[in-house]
Amino acid sequence: MLRILGGIHNENSINMKTHAIRIHQFGGPEVLRFEEVDLPEPAAGEARIRHKAIGLNFIDTYFRTGLYPSALPAGLGSEAAGIVEAVGPGVKVVKVGDRVAYTGRPADAFSEARNFPANQLVPIPPKVSDEQAAAVLLKGMTAWYLLRRSYPVKKGDAVLLYAAAGGVGSLASQWARSLGVTVIGVVSTAEKAKLARAQGCEHIVMADDPDVPAAVRMLTGGEGVAAVYDSVGKDTFFASLDSLRPHGVMVSFGNSSGPVAPFAPSELAKRHSLYVTRPVLFDFVSTREQLLAASAELFGVLQSGALKIKVSQRYPLKDAAKAQADLESRKTTGSTVLIP
Repeated sequence: MLRILGGIHNENSINMKTHAIRIHQFGGPEVLRFEEVDLPEPAAGEARIRHKAIGLNFIDTYFRTGLYPSALPAGLGSEAAGIVEAVGPGVKVVKVGDRVAYTGRPADAFSEARNFPANQLVPIPPKVSDEQAAAVLLKGMTAWYLLRRSYPVKKGDAVLLYAAAGGVGSLASQWARSLGVTVIGVVSTAEKAKLARAQGCEHIVMADDPDVPAAVRMLTGGEGVAAVYDSVGKDTFFASLDSLRPHGVMVSFGNSSGPVAPFAPSELAKRHSLYVTRPVLFDFVSTREQLLAASAELFGVLQSGALKIKVSQRYPLKDAAKAQADLESRKTTGSTVLIP
């Protein structure tokens, strides 16, 4: 038998109907379709989540365009928060009625409800809202693995952070500042520069600056930064390398301008023995114990007040195409959520 909100349901019952975003071809935001879909009962190890808020992330555009290929038709969305509505056989880590959040695959968070592996769900603390949880989990744990794992920052470090006014950037800059780190933020507009300063960036470099490394070295007394956190990719890769101090760490974690082209390791040698890493969140939270520890640290920093989540934009789920278009054209700041 299947446990569900409000009673017991037979595992062989008819699939329920819900609505979700689907793509049937790769392309721009116009390929997103809001469709009625079948949702089967949760299988063994799964829980059904009724979404209350859904996070919007740049990585979702990579799946939409085919940069990260997937079988079609496909869902989109990597992050959401909601209520456990039903659980499948063998599920003991969550129960019906629990408030939970998640990030991960398969992508289908752009939906009213979905089934998801129960061991990848994390509890939402009572003082954290659904919108906050949906806005913070993926971006916040990304900030966590950047600052705490990829290059573990130390008090007194200086770092360069691209897209400092964006979802990840706004969290990483606040968190880094709370750890005693000097953050140099890269932004595209004066409005975003003001926002980035308010969120912890001590210095600002404009994205259209013709010589970002020179600006960084001027701000660091000629030394360069300990680490660069670069979500832009192709267009900024070598400028990021040139901004590092000797033995500095280039953390490439996104491709908003396209993937980084192959390069010779000698490029690292001639810039004084640099390091390059291309981290992926799920390599740091591959077990439930790691996931719960990471999310607990994130929610702890959030509840301490060191992190403040600003949900700057809200779109109805059916308007996900407009939300993605606004994200890609840099019309958004902070975090954005979709509301089913």
